[in-house]
Amino acid sequence: MKKVSLVLGSGGARGYAHIGVIEELERQGFEIVSISGCSMGALVGGLYACGKLGAYKEWVLGLEPLDVAGLLDLAWDKRGIMSGTKVFERLEALVGSTKIEALDIRYTAVASDLNRGREVWFQDGDLLTAIRASIAIPSVFTPVEIDGMLLIDGGVLNPLPIAPTMSDRSDLTIAVNLYGPDIVQEMPEVEQRYDSLVERLASRAKQVIRERLKEQQERMHAFSILDQSFDVMQRSLTQYRIGGYPPDIMIDLPKNICKTFDFHKAEMLIEAGRRAAREAL
Repeated sequence: MKKVSLVLGSGGARGYAHIGVIEELERQGFEIVSISGCSMGALVGGLYACGKLGAYKEWVLGLEPLDVAGLLDLAWDKRGIMSGTKVFERLEALVGSTKIEALDIRYTAVASDLNRGREVWFQDGDLLTAIRASIAIPSVFTPVEIDGMLLIDGGVLNPLPIAPTMSDRSDLTIAVNLYGPDIVQEMPEVEQRYDSLVERLASRAKQVIRERLKEQQERMHAFSILDQSFDVMQRSLTQYRIGGYPPDIMIDLPKNICKTFDFHKAEMLIEAGRRAAREAL
């Protein structure tokens, strides 16, 4: 069996794809001996390292849009919209009190310290605390305060943390990038029928309808702007990091495969990860 150092990048709900990647690696006989993760990569990697990924997968496969909305609890804290308490209560029920140094797999969760402007690598201590710090998306989830550090999402500084694996004794470094090239998605059938109807309208009426649709699309919520800004930043940083620490194998998932908070699309995203891994390998 080839020993693998696995790097799992950030990317919100796209991180479900990491589950499919891990399953495909195991199916093909690879042995994962080390995991370095950021944000959702830290979450999925941590659950795998402590043997709870199967139970987590079963849970997320049953999530509907209303279930996801119910998990997003508002925070009484101006530093973030949500506290993440409900999600971590569920994760704590799965993981319990687990120390990183007690894991059978070498594990690193990467967060960003706002006070010092640097990366923080969690390689020991409480697993859930490390994950919580790594996934604290700025202005969305409240930051984590530890030892004078104000910790937020590791993707702010390093969306694809390959560097922590450089000293591993493994045969391959495989990285999963959730900010790959966009795919051209087919227009849903309902939109095709709508466009066909528009084409049959008189030219003046058609122009008015399209102008109104354009106006609605341009009225983006501030939350959407924040989400897109974070995506653009992480995509750029990922390319920079890959240049410094190129992995042996890169598995790319398209950035536009879903939106950051599409946590009800687990089945599709897990399968996308499995398929991308199969193609890359």
